[in-house]
Amino acid sequence: MNASTAMKINQLPTPVYVIDEDKLTDNLRLLHRVESSTGCKILLAQKAFSAFCVYPLIGQYLSGTTASGLYEARLGKEEMGKENHIFCPAYLDGEFDEIAQICDHIVFNSFAQKEKFGKRCGRVSIGLRVNPEFSTQESAIYDPCAPGSRLGITKSNFREDLLDGVEGLHMHTLCEQGADALAATVRVFEEKFGSYLGAMRWLNLGGGHHITKPGYDIDLLERTVGRLSDRYGVQVYLEPGEAVALNAGLLVTKVLEIVDNSIHTAILDASAACHMPDVLEMPYRPPLRGSGLPGEKKYSYRLSSRTCLAGDVVGDYSFDAPLTEGDLLYFEDMAIYSMVKNNTFNGMPLPSIAVMKEGECRIVRSFGYSDFKTRLS
Repeated sequence: MNASTAMKINQLPTPVYVIDEDKLTDNLRLLHRVESSTGCKILLAQKAFSAFCVYPLIGQYLSGTTASGLYEARLGKEEMGKENHIFCPAYLDGEFDEIAQICDHIVFNSFAQKEKFGKRCGRVSIGLRVNPEFSTQESAIYDPCAPGSRLGITKSNFREDLLDGVEGLHMHTLCEQGADALAATVRVFEEKFGSYLGAMRWLNLGGGHHITKPGYDIDLLERTVGRLSDRYGVQVYLEPGEAVALNAGLLVTKVLEIVDNSIHTAILDASAACHMPDVLEMPYRPPLRGSGLPGEKKYSYRLSSRTCLAGDVVGDYSFDAPLTEGDLLYFEDMAIYSMVKNNTFNGMPLPSIAVMKEGECRIVRSFGYSDFKTRLS
């Protein structure tokens, strides 16, 4: 498919991820206003969204990227070329020198990692990730402050005698949360680690900030960031991933067949396990355009996939009209995590990637058998 061919969304071959550039731009403008009003710097957390075809657009509004490993760091450097930060719980010896060449900030998860690699950082600004041990969410799998968490240095393990060369502190405690959770966490962080900020150049408040979600308390965010900057004289960083591309993507899929084995099941050409794995991992029920809860509308269906995994089920939905073979369904909020976590289990083809602007779509990447085969040997 020629990348320059313009199509309407219902003309795209399925399954396909569609990045809504207009919605993405709305998110970016809001984030940039936060940057401008507070003096903070906002970085794209690539673990949530790595569609580098829109990195030039993102780079017009944000200050750079943050990575969880060498490959993400390379991608940020090559495709956006602005500030390039990295945090990893443990770095590989064979990768570290390249990381130090392409990154501006390197955050260590422990003093042992800092002592092992710190002298190889060169010009890079060194930071330490701390753990305030203050949980604001219920799900332990997404809670970096859960008891026994490996992420960040706790107060009891903090070594004032090993701060030589350290220019910043980093904490990441949130997941899809509001400014109230941030403000509460900051208070605990200051009690435990605030005394060290006077000697620091920067403070990174990590990600999980749902800044672009309707109802988010931006005023509280701005007050919190502004107070930290003024009180301690540090450059504040935020690293949202979801907020950048929230509600800025669709997964378009086609109904292949309807099966009636006591439950009406629509078999789709998209898969929860392969193409939206967070549906099974979190788990959650993704929004589907024009649908309702089971029984809410006249016709209810279980939406499943053509893989052999019995539990490859997206969820139960209802519709105003019966589903038929060939119908297109539009799963919403599919820009974040879906594309970066998808896989080819069962030999399922990866969805194409398209970008939509003002209603016109163009495919920027298609995948085939070679993408499945070259992952194996």
